[in-house]
Amino acid sequence: MLLKKKKSTLAKTFTMLVIVIISFSTYVIIDNRNYKNMTARQKILKTFYPMMMWFTKSAGINNNARSNNEVVPLVPIYALKNQLTDGTQLDLKEYKGKKLLLVNTASDCGYTGQYEGLEKLYQNYKDKLVVIGFPANDFKEQEKGTDKNIAAFCKINYGVTFPIMKKSSVLKGPDQNILFQWLSSKEKNGWNEQAPGWNFCKYLVDEQGKLVNYFASSVDPLNDEVKKAIEKC
Repeated sequence: MLLKKKKSTLAKTFTMLVIVIISFSTYVIIDNRNYKNMTARQKILKTFYPMMMWFTKSAGINNNARSNNEVVPLVPIYALKNQLTDGTQLDLKEYKGKKLLLVNTASDCGYTGQYEGLEKLYQNYKDKLVVIGFPANDFKEQEKGTDKNIAAFCKINYGVTFPIMKKSSVLKGPDQNILFQWLSSKEKNGWNEQAPGWNFCKYLVDEQGKLVNYFASSVDPLNDEVKKAIEKC
């Protein structure tokens, strides 16, 4: 009798598990029906991005911010150049007089959904702001794609129109991207030593080329604090 009861309990548990898996899979498929060129992992991450942002914010994970409005950089950022995903050279002096939001990105990260917010930010403040993405495979190998694949992924799935640079490293070391050398060295930017601690860290440079804000991964691009910093004269 006891054995029969155990079998019945196991059967019910298994049935419930199957229902949950089917329901979950169906929800992910429906939620991502208009998205192409995404792996199953990327679809799952996108679906649960809002929940993850809520959790990290509530838990105080990766949500620190730093600011400075006084210190002038020792090395001008406008002297620097970088390469886009297609190999074209981007000269930052083209953006003199505009704010720059420089973000290290990845396609297989829980924060990848921030591409959507970054594009909205770029469109909403296009007259005064340029967003630039820097794909990097530094954190848990969450950006394994080629430059061509990365560019296609961003455009097809998130409608990204802001510049995306060639994949590089953003961590301190001999291979660090020259822009992130500037962003994470007080000998160059004047005050900040903070390199990205994870994907989607955001650095705001003002119209005069001063680094004025750092926002960690969990700070949403459309957060009021980010928008206020952009709107600040």
